Amino acid sequence: GPVCQKDHSACIASKPAPTTQGRRPSLVEVRVFELTSYFGLFLAAFGAASLLPMQSEAVLVGMLLSGKYVALTLLVVATLGNVLGSVLNWVLGRSVERFRHKRWFPVSEQKLDKARAFYLRYGRWSLLLSWVPIIGDPLTMIAGIMREPLWSFVLIVTLAKGARYLLLTAVTLGWT
Repeated sequence: GPVCQKDHSACIASKPAPTTQGRRPSLVEVRVFELTSYFGLFLAAFGAASLLPMQSEAVLVGMLLSGKYVALTLLVVATLGNVLGSVLNWVLGRSVERFRHKRWFPVSEQKLDKARAFYLRYGRWSLLLSWVPIIGDPLTMIAGIMREPLWSFVLIVTLAKGARYLLLTAVTLGWT
C-alpha cells in the first residue's frame, strides 16, 4: 500500500500508477510521441527565429542527448523551423515598416536603425549573421524592409542557420 506520514497529508504510492503497470507503449504511441517531439522542436526553432524571446538550441541539445531521435532529422527540422521563422520576419519587414514607431512594435527603433545601418553597409551578406542573438532577428526584418529578393534571403539564411545547428549538433555529439 502507500507509504504515508502520520497525518496522511502526503502519501507516496509504492506501486506504479494503474495506467503504466509495466505496459510498453504501442508502435503508434511511440510514433505519435516522436512526431510531436519533432513538431515541438520545429515550433521552438520557428519561435526563436521570430521576434519572440525563445531559444531552440536547448531543445535541440536535449533531443540529441536523449539518443532517441535521428540527428539528421533533428538538424533538418530545426533549420527548417528557424528559416521559416525568419521568412515570417522578412514578410513582416515588407509590410509593417509603417508600424515601427508604434509602442507595441516588437523591435525598438534603436535596434531597427542599427540593423538597417549594418544591412546598408554589408548588404545581403549581413544575413550570414542572421543566427546571432539580438541582431539576427532584426536583420531578417530589415532584409524585408530593404526588399531583399526572397530567393537570396532564403539561400543565405538557410546557410547561416543550418551551419549554426550543424555546429551545435557536432559539438553535442562529439563529432569534433
